[in-house]
Amino acid sequence: MAADKKIARRRGAWICFQDESGVSLLPVVRATWAPKGVTPVLHHRFSWKRMSMAGVLAYRPDRNRSAFVFSMTDGAYNTDKLIEFLTELRTHFAGEKIILLWDGLMAHRSKAMTAWLATQRHWLHVERLPAYAPDLNPIEQVWGNMKSTELANLCPDTLDEVRVATEAGLTRIGSSYDLCHAFLDHTGLSL
Repeated sequence: MAADKKIARRRGAWICFQDESGVSLLPVVRATWAPKGVTPVLHHRFSWKRMSMAGVLAYRPDRNRSAFVFSMTDGAYNTDKLIEFLTELRTHFAGEKIILLWDGLMAHRSKAMTAWLATQRHWLHVERLPAYAPDLNPIEQVWGNMKSTELANLCPDTLDEVRVATEAGLTRIGSSYDLCHAFLDHTGLSL
């Protein structure tokens, strides 16, 4: 990570942590309050319909700015959808240089992704986070925060309801500089 920080400063690059997560029509059950003697009951459809989110928490090496970029899709992210997300990421950062840190998901290591990344070296440098170390990725905190706030005990009938709640939560997180940096501080990493 120290080498990545030096590269980021030298290149004037954003340090970006990327990850994917999923949500479904099944409620994210959390403790809640209820009147004494009244047990809260969640009524929901037992459905496994899913959607996925891809996100990037981005930081300037001097900590003066942060950004959160996300995208959602029905089903799961594959190589093609991730390439599309990274293309949108480049547009969001107006072609600025990026150092991307991500896990070892198969779509990150596919032949098609490797070939595409080789054509993007003028703006994108990719590093892998250590295996089995999700605690080093601050975006894991984003998913947990959103699921325990906007999605907590939500019993939606459609994926559109999940999408609206998810987008509200991710927008809330992305608009808070303090929250984005608190997630980074939680990992114990420094810029």
